[in-house]
Amino acid sequence: MQLDNYVNTFGRYLKQTYQQRVKKLTIDAAFTCPNRDGTLGRGGCTFCNVKSFNQASNEQSIAKQINQGKAEHGKKSEKYLAYFQAYTSTYQEVEYLREKYQQALSQADIIGLCVGTRPDCVPDEVLELLQEYVKQGYEVWLELGLQSSSNKTLKRINRGHEFSAYQDAVERAARYGIKICTHLIIGLPGEQLAESMTTLEQVLNHPLDGLKLHPLHIVKGSIMAKAWQAQRMKVLSMTEYADIAGELIRHTPPSIIFHRVSATAHKHELLAPDWCLLRWPSINEVCKNLDRLGGQGAALSKENTVTQELTLSIPIKEIRA
Repeated sequence: MQLDNYVNTFGRYLKQTYQQRVKKLTIDAAFTCPNRDGTLGRGGCTFCNVKSFNQASNEQSIAKQINQGKAEHGKKSEKYLAYFQAYTSTYQEVEYLREKYQQALSQADIIGLCVGTRPDCVPDEVLELLQEYVKQGYEVWLELGLQSSSNKTLKRINRGHEFSAYQDAVERAARYGIKICTHLIIGLPGEQLAESMTTLEQVLNHPLDGLKLHPLHIVKGSIMAKAWQAQRMKVLSMTEYADIAGELIRHTPPSIIFHRVSATAHKHELLAPDWCLLRWPSINEVCKNLDRLGGQGAALSKENTVTQELTLSIPIKEIRA
């Protein structure tokens, strides 16, 4: 099953926009996080492990990381996006950020940036810098790790900010003309379908261009790992995840671009669920759900049809009243 048949994917968007395959190259520029360096806290989010990203790349230049990424993709792509993924990739002085971003953009065949960060770490100076690249014609995405709109959940996972920080960040980013991709985690402690649907509804009420869906997975060295090992928390089965992800996708307008509908973890890091070791089984499971119950925006179409039918069934006098 092809995900493109059911979802407005990032890959399809890029191919339609640039008339060729465009791939992301992951870059670790040795950023840290205010939830680790003592500004907000030192433990980090409860789902995160200090070693969960490849630390070896910290010692490698951005140019070397890009060349390695290109070699891994072979000749499947001719253009690339530099994806600053590890930790909070806007958490530095703006001139330092300019230097790092420019190192990536100066490499051959790099057509833009994807910058992963936290909603509370995007001051106007950073948005102005990203806007410069937008004006120069680069493809620029600000990827915000929201995870949940519930302040209760955000506190439980030690996120270090509330939903209001996200609301402020996306409203300002939109004014600068920067595309926004929001990351959501499905299966966080205390959350089920209803909570995930509330989060989706909340983010759709604000500027939004893209979404990334992630299953909660337990990695070694995280605070959650201790709770999972003590059997104080559970993780979703692949089918349970696909059911929730499918419902979110059906309630998402077709104009929103899905950068990802699932995610994996490295074998040496992952404790649970084991289905997060491989990429395609979970994506195929999501596709089966969408094939059976409808693809992106299907629920919205049904809701509109029901609304129209209800309106037509009401007497004209009652409508005018």
